[in-house]
Amino acid sequence: MAKLVLVRHGQSLWNLEDRFTGWIDVPLTDLGREEARRAGARVADIRFDVAYTSALSRAQETLEILLQVAGQRPPVIRDQALNERHYGDLQGLNKKRTAEKYGAAQVKLWRRSYDVPPPNGEALKNTAERTLPFFERAILGDLVQGKNVLVVAHGNSNRSIVMKLDRLSGEQVVGLELATGVPLVYEIDERGEVLSKEIRG
Repeated sequence: MAKLVLVRHGQSLWNLEDRFTGWIDVPLTDLGREEARRAGARVADIRFDVAYTSALSRAQETLEILLQVAGQRPPVIRDQALNERHYGDLQGLNKKRTAEKYGAAQVKLWRRSYDVPPPNGEALKNTAERTLPFFERAILGDLVQGKNVLVVAHGNSNRSIVMKLDRLSGEQVVGLELATGVPLVYEIDERGEVLSKEIRG
């Protein structure tokens, strides 16, 4: 039986400032680094064979801190398939001011619907269309071989993976929130089926 651990990166500067981040490289805050340290302590009992992260520095730094605390140095694979959802024209904008400009209902639709993208950006559906093929090819490929896998990525790329593992519909995943720095631990069998799920918060 293999373990899959999913972690959303620690708090970033733009999380703190309530701005749409997307593919912009934004550093972690001091709290984000502390969240990464806590995550490392919470999964130190699991021996990882491989780790995956996105092409963005906030996820990579979270992974680095987490592994340091856990005292591990598995091979690390970085791929932009695990990047955060691309927020298009909203990237860098303050969420509250954007709601004042476009209306709260419209911004909620861009942020929370499954298949309505913001202008020049991705809906969660589009994020899943790049994240899930990579998950099935690479990450699940490791898991069915019995390898323990750590994935440190983003709210929306991880949500799309959880959507698949938990068998959520597009309507159900809309309400799913993943906290920063909180590990989700799945036990996966050799057929790729989920045996158990634990939130180590």
